[in-house]
Amino acid sequence: MSTTVGAQQAAGDPPPSGKRRRRRRWLSWTVVTLLALWAIIRIGGLEQGSFLTQLVTATPYGAGLAALTALLCLARRNRPAALAAALVCAALVTVLVPRAISAEQPAANGAPLRVLTINLFGRGDAKTVVDLIRKYDVEVFSALELTHAEAERLDAAGLKQLMPYRVLQPEYGATGSGIYAKHPATELTGLFTPIGHNMPAATVTLPGGGKVEFVAVHPNPPLGRMEVEWNAALRALPPASSSAVRVLAGDFNASLDHRAFRDLLDRGYVDAAEQVGKGLTPTWPNFRPIPPIISIDHVLADRRVSVRRVEVVDVPRTDHRGVFAELRLP
Repeated sequence: MSTTVGAQQAAGDPPPSGKRRRRRRWLSWTVVTLLALWAIIRIGGLEQGSFLTQLVTATPYGAGLAALTALLCLARRNRPAALAAALVCAALVTVLVPRAISAEQPAANGAPLRVLTINLFGRGDAKTVVDLIRKYDVEVFSALELTHAEAERLDAAGLKQLMPYRVLQPEYGATGSGIYAKHPATELTGLFTPIGHNMPAATVTLPGGGKVEFVAVHPNPPLGRMEVEWNAALRALPPASSSAVRVLAGDFNASLDHRAFRDLLDRGYVDAAEQVGKGLTPTWPNFRPIPPIISIDHVLADRRVSVRRVEVVDVPRTDHRGVFAELRLP
């Protein structure tokens, strides 16, 4: 009896190798489906809530994961899953490739403007910051997470002589920000209502009389319940204006994969790094030995502005990399 039952079970059950193949196919299709949903959310701008908003920040790695999945499925002879994963990879790559290719620039022949933005983390190495400002002959510096002590260290390192004009709103924690300028700068009030950290605005008068309106940007990150506030903060930033040239620079806690950030660009701006093919260069977190993995620090300029050069720079003792942009105003 037992021998007969055992024989029937053996005859009725698929061999172990067949079970493993089914499990592998199920796993492959599960991964492909999740990647496809990721692509749909990113391309459709459908991210909602904190988790999905943070997930789309890693879209460049999603494209890489889709490519790896396609190769693994092909190696396991699951050609339908391999094809599906390859299509997902191609869809994600289409939104990434423009960031690595220099865009056509407008014919701007106005004054040059050299901008640097750094999230100082309250303790960024002041000497390195001042050395960068000297090296790139920076005219406007957007300083985020600017504490009172950090402002004193910057001036002691020589920033007071290099950039005597400033609109500062330092704090004792991460909410402080400031605008330092080589040329006369006056505080600009009523331009918008900041949401999150301090976000000072200033009108900078350039040699020759040209003016630019400048905002130091730093909304809270889209973590947990702050995701709603983060969206509101990006919506509150001023649009580009036909009557003034505006530049927004800082830690946006947002990447080009966020719909809210792309909506901001659609209001009349370009991302300087994307314009020169450096839109995939990550800026955070800049700890050692962990390399930066996402791009959330930006210089945004009026679409009429020409972007001549962008450099992403390291500053000791802060978890962000800085972004330098050389612009030419219309």
